[in-house]
Amino acid sequence: MNVINEILKIEKILKSRKEKNKLQTYNTGDKIHKKQIEFHKCNKKNRWVFGGNRTGKTECGAVEVVYLARGCHPYKKITHATTGWVVSLSTQVQRDVAQSKILQYLNPDWIEEIVMLSGRKDSCQNGVIDYILVKNQFGTTSKIGFKSCDQGREKFQGTSLDYVWFDEEPPYDIYAECRMRVLDKNGEIFATMTPLKGMTYVYDEIYLNKYNDPNIWCEFMTWQDNPFISEEAKNAMRASMSEDELRSRERGEFLDLGGLVYPEFDQNVNVIEPFNIPYEWQDKLSIDPGLKNPLSCHWYAIDYDGNVYVVAEHYEKEKDIVYHANEIHKISNKLNWHRNSNGMIEALIDSAANQTTLASSKSVSDLFYENGILVNSNVNKDVFSGIQKVKSYLKNSLGQSKLFIFNTCKNLIREIKAYRWGKGENPIKVDDHSMDELRYYIMSRPENKKPAKPKSILELEKEKLIKNLRQKRF
Repeated sequence: MNVINEILKIEKILKSRKEKNKLQTYNTGDKIHKKQIEFHKCNKKNRWVFGGNRTGKTECGAVEVVYLARGCHPYKKITHATTGWVVSLSTQVQRDVAQSKILQYLNPDWIEEIVMLSGRKDSCQNGVIDYILVKNQFGTTSKIGFKSCDQGREKFQGTSLDYVWFDEEPPYDIYAECRMRVLDKNGEIFATMTPLKGMTYVYDEIYLNKYNDPNIWCEFMTWQDNPFISEEAKNAMRASMSEDELRSRERGEFLDLGGLVYPEFDQNVNVIEPFNIPYEWQDKLSIDPGLKNPLSCHWYAIDYDGNVYVVAEHYEKEKDIVYHANEIHKISNKLNWHRNSNGMIEALIDSAANQTTLASSKSVSDLFYENGILVNSNVNKDVFSGIQKVKSYLKNSLGQSKLFIFNTCKNLIREIKAYRWGKGENPIKVDDHSMDELRYYIMSRPENKKPAKPKSILELEKEKLIKNLRQKRF
């Protein structure tokens, strides 16, 4: 009996240790949340996770804070004690969500001190925490501070920080102020949010990355990405939500997407890591010329199954044709891109390139030709038909994609995400240069053959009879 009691006591101790060290069991075992791992591995200084409810987004934000405070990040080298803020929309949300998650992953033995804004320290989970001092692996303490947006921008001034975690979308002035707070220490911002406010600055500056900030990274988390939600639970939640609610609550999509020209575009499907394209797949370049506006040029390849790959990009404004031609040759040489029998690179181009101006007796097409690029201006410029064909490449009737864009083509990706309908059946003519030459190329592709209709039983029997007769004859 004593032996049994000892065993039960040991099991209780082990269970208690496991519960205290929840950080060690995070994302381990048979089920792994892969997108949480991608978030932790990413080295960008401005990381955003867009996700619905119960997708695991808040979990990874809280764990990242504990990793940084403890100095034990599994994917990044931390060399010193850190100071950071956890920013919630209100103190109540702080207490119920971000604060609660962080306390779950902080072993009580790691806590040096807790300072409260309200409530008792010995029951901190029921009050509002001001900051926590955390023992780190350097033998010193790190500081996790808590802020709420309802305090106003002034409360976010003055401190140099190693990181800021936004749990849900903050007002722009607070976001801008926090970016200044991490500037001195070359720190980082990361955010986990459900985009319920529509197309705010987060849509433009983060999702579209309209300024092409190399430090920005974003990812969508859906219920399908979270292996810890059962199918029964997913179906139960879906049953009580409208399609618009599902788009935000399940898939983390921005709500006001009805005006997008290409809602079929899925960054997780249509954007891929670069790989070495076989020489035989190389096809043509497509160019939308511009002087004050950017000149957009992309390199297109196609595999034996008819899948199109956009493999490289040249996108610059306020340069002359000689400059653009030189850049196109440089990229083509790097790709070992094929030339025609005359040693020229072949490209599609807008028919407007054939026109001359008062400033020059030569057209854009002529100037490209003189610089080793043979452009074909015989392109189909029917915008509506072109859009419908691009849509069919992004996602066909079977839900399959035949258009894949290398993630290095940042301007094409940005434009396709922002491309919106204007009045009638015309898209808004702003920042659409890549969209034009993408259509030119896709419209140059032959129509996909329609699958043959299945043969009837009578036709099959007839073919069988004819085959038998031939065998008897010969």
